[in-house]
Amino acid sequence: MGIDREKALRQLMELKKLGSLKEIRLAAEEWDKPWKILISTIMSARTRDEVTIPTATNLFREYNSLGKLAKAEIGDIQKIIKPVNFYKNKSKSIINCAKVLVRNYNGEVPLDFEELVKLPGVGRKTANVFLSELGGDNIGIDTHVSYISQKLGWTKHKDQKKIEGDLENLFLRKYWNMVNPTLVRFGKSYTSRKRKNELLDEIKNR
Repeated sequence: MGIDREKALRQLMELKKLGSLKEIRLAAEEWDKPWKILISTIMSARTRDEVTIPTATNLFREYNSLGKLAKAEIGDIQKIIKPVNFYKNKSKSIINCAKVLVRNYNGEVPLDFEELVKLPGVGRKTANVFLSELGGDNIGIDTHVSYISQKLGWTKHKDQKKIEGDLENLFLRKYWNMVNPTLVRFGKSYTSRKRKNELLDEIKNR
């Protein structure tokens, strides 16, 4: 891929430093129950964390258990999560996911990737972000991770699964769960495409 592991790690640490200059909470963070982490992450797809977090907070205030969420009426969920993109489809996924977790997993979220991606509304990125938040060795590939990884030469691919494989090969396993939150925080800290690219070029050429 044209970049060595040590240089990539230095770049990752530089991105972490730049992204930590602002306090940014991500959608998967700071929830008190694994199921809340999962549901919030489902809601966050194609939606800004600044919108997802307060919307998820409102949802969990109204439905404070998976059991209640599993029995919810879809119209009631839609009213609460309307601020997030694709709220109609996500409302179905949330209720169906809660039902499966209650019925098949005794209300516990499985900590296995293959089991997670069987759940309604859960794809590779959601499963990886969820597991990473709970300390697993996983890399969630979203638009920030994809864009920055390509700019820095960590990957030449645009396919989510191929990028994931490239990054797993590039970084030691102990750094995997740093990648997504580090790159997302950097991406959210520098919203100007021009400024973001200037910084990435500086980091790449050091």
